[in-house]
This record gives sequence, structure tokens and C-alpha cells, in this order.
Amino acid sequence: MKHQDHLKVVPAQFTGQEIEADATKELKDEAAAKSLYNVAKKKLLDVNNWNKIAGTITAKFQIIDEKGEEVTRDVRKGDYLRINIPGPGSKEGDGYDWVLVEELKEINRGSLQCVGFRVRPTENPFGEKNETSHFYSKEATSSFIICRENAHLISWIVDRNLLPNTESGSLVDKVRDVVVGVSAIAGLSKVQWQQLADGLIES
Repeated sequence: MKHQDHLKVVPAQFTGQEIEADATKELKDEAAAKSLYNVAKKKLLDVNNWNKIAGTITAKFQIIDEKGEEVTRDVRKGDYLRINIPGPGSKEGDGYDWVLVEELKEINRGSLQCVGFRVRPTENPFGEKNETSHFYSKEATSSFIICRENAHLISWIVDRNLLPNTESGSLVDKVRDVVVGVSAIAGLSKVQWQQLADGLIES
């Protein structure tokens, strides 16, 4: 683990692969770091616009509330994220991959400020079957964190326990999930997350 998980949102690694991406910035003083932290926090929680801040990021994200409505607010615990990746989508996911925001935490104590959240693959909340609608299995998680310590700023993205989803009842989805999952583990996710990590703390 590259950095200290002050928020305690990153789970232990126990199976499959792991991916980490991070970006750091040293500001001239604490006031400047606080200012940039606030900007980075806003970017982090504005999930719908991640593709705009991350350059050539390949996936597009949309926050969906528990009623199934698209929303334009900051992400919250209990939200779903609907993910549109290039290429064929999940049939069970109505053409999308789905994750649930299962944790979101923030701390603000003097020289230390952190905000972050964790997502996990989930079933299509508005589908008919109880199957994981994502190319990763339900053991996988992704955690997205911004931290400021004094004048030092960090953006940190951590994927844990990455395994392709092989549980789909649809043969087409099963093949698609394995192909996309293996590709993501092989490096495509690392590239995407690094672009996002860099974009989050750009001034």
C-alpha cells in the first residue's frame, strides 16, 4: 500500500490482482494546499464529470439514486454508479456495468483532511435477475481518495481483489466479462485510474 488509509475505506487484498494509481503535489503553503484540496474534493465527488477531468479516460460514469433516477449532485453512500465502457455492454446490465457506493467517509482535523469512497460491483438494480452486472466479480472493490497533510496533497485510487466475473447466466455476458475483466487487470484500468488521479489534483 503506497499511502496510509486514514479513512479506513480500502479493504484487505485477499484474492486476484490489485491496482493502485496515485498523484501527489507539494504546495507552497498550507493555505494553498487547503484551497486545492477543496477543488479536488469537488472533482472527486462530481462523478458524472470524471471523463471531463481525466483527459482520455475511457469510461463514462453516471450517478443513479435508489429510485433509479439520474442525478447531477455529488455522489453519496447508497448511490449506484452506471458505467458505460467502450465496446459491448453487459446484457444483464442493460448495456452498462454497475457498482454500488458502499462507503463514503470524510475527516477534517487541522493539518489532515481526507475524503473518499468505495464502490463494489453489483447487480443491475433495475433488472430482473440477481446477477453481478460488471466485468469484475463482487469480491472486487475500487476506492477513490483525496488527502491533504499540511501542504502535501495526494489523490489515490485503489482496486483490490480483482477477478473477472464468471457468474453470469448469459454465455455472451460471461465471455464479455472475462475478456473485459482480464484486459482491465492487464493494465487498462491502471491507465484510466492514473489519468483520473492526475486530473483530480490539477490546479
